[in-house]
Amino acid sequence: MPRSVNVVAARKRRKKLLSQTRGNFGPRGNVWTVAKNTYEKGLGYAYRDRRTKKRHFRALWIVRINAACHEAGVSYSVFMGQINKGAYQLNRKVLADLAMNEPQAFAAIVKEVMGAK
Repeated sequence: MPRSVNVVAARKRRKKLLSQTRGNFGPRGNVWTVAKNTYEKGLGYAYRDRRTKKRHFRALWIVRINAACHEAGVSYSVFMGQINKGAYQLNRKVLADLAMNEPQAFAAIVKEVMGAK
């Protein structure tokens, strides 16, 4: 008895993946085996870089807070030590945003935190 294949489902599955790889250069966008490898590799990069993005943003926040702290005359490590020692509920994301967009507010926070020493 001949082997039965579900061509409709296979074509749908392939078309779905090929539509995801449209825009890639050359065979990466239209040759099934190459496009499949490209797609799977891209999913791996996406998974990895969702985690890397968190690291990069934390580093950026630290740089911004550090620069604003030095303008206020205190080092980042001393400032963060006082923040953690006190009962302040400000994380690095909020502090970096204040340092960038509201320098007077950040300076007031530094004065408050360092005054509570």
